[in-house]
Amino acid sequence: MKKIILLLALVTASIQAQEVKQVPQISVSGEGKIKVIPDEALITVAVENTGKEAAEVKKKNDEIVDKVLKLIKQRGIPTADYQTQRVNLYKNYDYNTKKYNYVTNQTISINLKDLSKYDKLMMDLVDSGINSIQGVEFKSSKIKEYETQARKKAILDAKQKAEDYVSVLAGQKVGKALVISDNSYTNYPRPVYASMKSADVAYEQMPKETLAIGEIEIISNVSVSFVLE
Repeated sequence: MKKIILLLALVTASIQAQEVKQVPQISVSGEGKIKVIPDEALITVAVENTGKEAAEVKKKNDEIVDKVLKLIKQRGIPTADYQTQRVNLYKNYDYNTKKYNYVTNQTISINLKDLSKYDKLMMDLVDSGINSIQGVEFKSSKIKEYETQARKKAILDAKQKAEDYVSVLAGQKVGKALVISDNSYTNYPRPVYASMKSADVAYEQMPKETLAIGEIEIISNVSVSFVLE
């Protein structure tokens, strides 16, 4: 009896599957692009020292980092907008001198929300003893809002493409969306700085025009399948 019931269930499912009709549809891609001027910067700097004794290099590094952190605070940057990223202390073998030495470094990231302070802050950081600028990433405080705009433009672009194709087909029109696939990304401008050889690099040696922030390019790419009615 159980075998008969199972057989009937399988036959019913097979008939139902055969009765399912393929839904006519059209699949297109769309792109939405937004370009904005950055209003923030994420600055990553580092302090590094080398010496024969671990305690010696750590003490020297700590003294410079203390100056750097106090400087950042004095410039009115909130505590939540800067933090230590990495701290390292390790023994290193110099193959030229055939001797061991100790290297210590600390990396600090600063989220600068007022770009008018950029040049002065960078000058002061160099003077305070940092010997490496590891990167500057320009950002926007309204990035989520711009991403939303880019997505909407991408969907509108996809719908327009679908309507363009369907407009030459008699008796059909674009219906509701069945599937939407997103492949969005954002291009951030990133100036590149070489590591400084010494913490004593003078600000006068740096280029006078130090800030070219460029534009943030937010690109939303979507693939959409619409029903053809």
